[in-house]
Amino acid sequence: MKRIKKHQIFDQVRKRYVALTPEEWVRQHFVAYLLSEKGYPQELIANEITIKLNGTSKRCDTVVYDTYLSPLVIVEYKAPSVPITQTVFDQIVRYNMVLKVPYLIVSNGLSHYCFRINYETQTWSFLREIPTYHQVKS
Repeated sequence: MKRIKKHQIFDQVRKRYVALTPEEWVRQHFVAYLLSEKGYPQELIANEITIKLNGTSKRCDTVVYDTYLSPLVIVEYKAPSVPITQTVFDQIVRYNMVLKVPYLIVSNGLSHYCFRINYETQTWSFLREIPTYHQVKS
């Protein structure tokens, strides 16, 4: 019996091959964009970070840290066929109950949304574009 091998892609952040799912395709392209276009340091990006939320394990798709390893950004990915809905925003907000980052990003590879949370005023605002690493660490 012949074993069918799934397509894989090398994740330069995790330093290993992973299954090439539609969501993984979005992650790899988005991380490449953050690295090449927005100046995010590869060593401060982590993929598939496990957090504990209400006693259950959840995984953040990508977390970006500052140089003190405090989380700054959570990114949630969906496959291109999955529309970005309120449910997706609710998911990333739940993850942020644990990490308390100032920036949240959601992408399905076709649409990207970023919002900044101001904890002092307890407000949030959508940003017109994905901020650079310099902007998120300031």
